[in-house]
Amino acid sequence: MPLPLRSSPSCPWRRLGAACLLAAWGLCAWPAAAGTPPAADLWHGTVTWVTDGDTLWIRPTGGGRPRKLRLQGMDAPEICQSGGPAARDALAALTLHRPATVRTHWRDGWGRPLAVLWVDGQDVAARMVASGWAWSPRWRRRAGPYALEEAAARAAGLGIFASTATPEPPSHFRKRHGPCPRPPARAMRHPNGE
Repeated sequence: MPLPLRSSPSCPWRRLGAACLLAAWGLCAWPAAAGTPPAADLWHGTVTWVTDGDTLWIRPTGGGRPRKLRLQGMDAPEICQSGGPAARDALAALTLHRPATVRTHWRDGWGRPLAVLWVDGQDVAARMVASGWAWSPRWRRRAGPYALEEAAARAAGLGIFASTATPEPPSHFRKRHGPCPRPPARAMRHPNGE
């Protein structure tokens, strides 16, 4: 006959049961909380500046100063890395001076809001990865959100994957070299004077 569980809070079975309940609740609540940002995080604007292959500035349609955003789910070469200027130019060709829909989610390690950006109804990060100008970074053992697009770009030899040499992912480049040096302030002046 099984022994009854003690009602003491230090009972390991009780702690395990409580942990399982909390985990189950968290799994049920997570998609609603994390996967679907509040409607306030969805907005429209016009791309005014492209800093590099995954960072740009958008002026909200309602007015105000442009906001700096980093595209979520992709990592483009650093601007001082091989392929960096071409990735910036590819992003500018897709987005610069064009109306966009933005959904911000979280912030990256540098404080930039992470965003999904649509221009002409198309996911800009997906297009950048599919054209070979960015990687779809993996997280732990999970494939990145645009892993299929990256595989197709690699197979077709597009963008940074056109070279016979294996391109260095930006995360490895940053670990080896640190951040790219910033150009002088006057060289970085925003085209609308900001």
